[in-house]
Amino acid sequence: MTARIKLGMVGGGRDAFIGGVHRIAARIDDRFELVAGALSSTPERSEESARALGIPRSYGTFDEMAAAEAAREDGIEAVAIVTPNHMHYAAAKAFLERGIHVICDKPLTATDADAAAMAEAVARSDALFVLTHNYTGYPMIRQARNMVLAGDLGQLRIVQVEYPQDWLTDPAEAEGVKQAEWRTDPARSGAGGSIGDIGTHAHNLACFVTGLRVESLAADLQSFGANRTLDDNAHVMLRFGDGVRGMLWSSQVAPGNENALRLRVYGDKGGLEWLQEDPNYLWFTPHGQTKRLLTRNGAGANAAAGAVSRIPGGHPEGYLEGFANIYAEAADAIRAVQAGTPRDQAMGLLPGIAQGLDGMAFIRACVASSRADSAWTTL
Repeated sequence: MTARIKLGMVGGGRDAFIGGVHRIAARIDDRFELVAGALSSTPERSEESARALGIPRSYGTFDEMAAAEAAREDGIEAVAIVTPNHMHYAAAKAFLERGIHVICDKPLTATDADAAAMAEAVARSDALFVLTHNYTGYPMIRQARNMVLAGDLGQLRIVQVEYPQDWLTDPAEAEGVKQAEWRTDPARSGAGGSIGDIGTHAHNLACFVTGLRVESLAADLQSFGANRTLDDNAHVMLRFGDGVRGMLWSSQVAPGNENALRLRVYGDKGGLEWLQEDPNYLWFTPHGQTKRLLTRNGAGANAAAGAVSRIPGGHPEGYLEGFANIYAEAADAIRAVQAGTPRDQAMGLLPGIAQGLDGMAFIRACVASSRADSAWTTL
């Protein structure tokens, strides 16, 4: 049995939502062992979280952890960075410089300058850089991508993607909600609010499934929350390559929506529809024929879906399992690189620095377009 990959974590203390998600995802397939962490903003809180989570080695800062772990014979091989956006670059750089593989939350960074510097740090390092666009790990998203690339939809025409939530309908940032405080703060989140937080997920998913890139867009961003600086709602028209047209809506002020990520893709031979809150199903309508329901392990499921499924059909797999697929593929990539496989080849379908830079370009174009009265803006 292949030894578990020794993993560290920056951020993600015991009360942090996304830290818990990463820890679960890393353990589902038993490929990682979490042995070190700089889990909080102070050494004392980091130590408290490490004790509570059973992590044997705790550090006060990520710089301290990177230096100490790189010097250990049994030091970490990879690190998960689950901090607010403005800390991604400095933390990633510290580990990349020491040859430690990085698994980083999205978006890439808070600023374009940090994004450019991150790209340079990745290029200089021999280590992998994985960005956790976790929705690409769902089996029926892999199925949809496979069907599009196989020509089942014919020539693509239309892409519609949306990601509405409702958790910022009230001023949560003024009510002591930690997640809301940093996600609505430009200094920590970056130039995009909803467009950076969930809009980048929608953008990435549309590009992943279609194999296309957005070439230009026209965006209308709003901040409905009182005294809220960053957008909490965005409507974006998209122009992809090959003449494909699209629309993207991201909102965190849409009552009745929790995490309603939805993708629809239409070509001249048929259409696909997928909803994240019911992820084991994919609707496929061949033009002129009856609408078909494809399930993860049922009739019509393809090898791409089966490759990232764990349990028999009818037993749902969802958010945590999809996230775990990113970690499992990251583990495969790490072991492949350690065995001599070239880095780009080892990455496979994993999102990395290129997708991170695309996400930053998307945010930048949305903000610029909206400020110019929704003028069409090239990415």
